[in-house]
Amino acid sequence: MEDTIKDTPENPFLSRGCCQAPKPYHKNDVIYQHRCSKFDTYDWMSEIPYPDSFKLFDIVEVRFKNNRKDFYRLPPELPLIVGDIVAVEASPGHDIGIVSLTGEVVRFQMRKKNVDLTSDEIKKIYRKVRLTDIEKWITAVESEGPTMLKARGMAERLGLHMKINDVEYQGDNTKALFYYTADDRVDFRELIKILAEEFKVRIEMRQIGTRQEASRLGGIGSCGRELCCATWLNDFRSVTTNAARIQQLSLNPQKLAGQCGKLKCCLNYEFETYVDALKDFPNPEIILKTKKGEAICQKTDIFKRVMWFAYVHNPSNFMAIPLENVILIIEDNKNNIFPEKLEEFVFVPEPKTDFENVVGQDDLTRFDNL
Repeated sequence: MEDTIKDTPENPFLSRGCCQAPKPYHKNDVIYQHRCSKFDTYDWMSEIPYPDSFKLFDIVEVRFKNNRKDFYRLPPELPLIVGDIVAVEASPGHDIGIVSLTGEVVRFQMRKKNVDLTSDEIKKIYRKVRLTDIEKWITAVESEGPTMLKARGMAERLGLHMKINDVEYQGDNTKALFYYTADDRVDFRELIKILAEEFKVRIEMRQIGTRQEASRLGGIGSCGRELCCATWLNDFRSVTTNAARIQQLSLNPQKLAGQCGKLKCCLNYEFETYVDALKDFPNPEIILKTKKGEAICQKTDIFKRVMWFAYVHNPSNFMAIPLENVILIIEDNKNNIFPEKLEEFVFVPEPKTDFENVVGQDDLTRFDNL
């Protein structure tokens, strides 16, 4: 998802997976493109042919704004393909979405998300969109940006300590969903009355966390790539400073915090690998005893399996000792056997082989004398 496209005032439909705004009087079978979508999914079963007597799965996945998706049951005799714009059941009225997955892969998606395949709570798809549906949808989507700016001003005038991050209109333009973040509980009853009077729609407020806010807004991380939460990550597991300690990272809040102000989710990616690798290492607080003196651990290279020790009387002289030798010295110390000095166990790196340009064809100055 390196080329995910962001919403612009010229095309607010990008967050819904549309590379261009739908046209009321034209076919809209090419406006949906995978590269425009957050949390896009690839149908890895699309190339597998089904038997003639096979009954296709009657539930499809429909995407809406940003990362909001849901599963809907197909009515009989309504074949749909990925990219079709459909009117779906909502409460109240109907919503407009784009079909993002069809077929047997939807069954696996529902199992992954622990959705009961036989549940009566699965809503229905009414039909493919009509001309009037497209016109209402365009009007609703284009008003989301101005609505959010006005709502922020209203919340500020009421003195509410909240930040309205996003607004999503229902496809039939009868309901608006406001996403907000707040540190404490907010009494927004007066705000809802003002919003309902101003925009003449049903208002629903939904509080989200700072991680969900960053996911909806998107951005570029310190790694130079697009935020994981805005492209593919939807499982916000808790991140603790212990993950940074295990990976021997500097406990600098400015470096460890992401754009949401919380610890970066990527601290969990290699955490389990480090935990498994550290099982073979002794306690870094242990002291190695030799006849020359005692030595303490200064640092550890987990994947090179090397530990650096220094004598207590000479702490600036680091000595790299392989893990096997460290364990050997610890076992000897338990048996009251003390080696002469640590220098006998120091890790000796293999000499690097320098590249020799025998022919001279790679010399940068070979054309200077021509």
